[in-house]
Amino acid sequence: MSTIFGSLNILIALVFAGAAVALSVFGFWDALRHRPDAFTAAGKRTKNFWLAILGVCVLLSLFLFPSPFSFQWIISVVGAGVYLADVRPALRRVMGRGSSNNGPYGR
Repeated sequence: MSTIFGSLNILIALVFAGAAVALSVFGFWDALRHRPDAFTAAGKRTKNFWLAILGVCVLLSLFLFPSPFSFQWIISVVGAGVYLADVRPALRRVMGRGSSNNGPYGR
């Protein structure tokens, strides 16, 4: 019975670790796509600042892949999460790709 819970624990850890890698890689890739002036126009830090933060997040999540829920892993998830929840929507609004609340078919 304990092997079932041990296997389930390992599976959950791998899912969370994979999600952290995907989150940080997507954030880094998204930051690369935007122009440097869009970051300052959105009132956020510079593009190089966010690329450095997200680069560290990618490295931490990759190096800590088999062992999630460590302090460094949490730093990785929080760094990428802040970019995706705060900076990315601001960049999309500045670039004219933000939500218009019109729905999929317009008004």
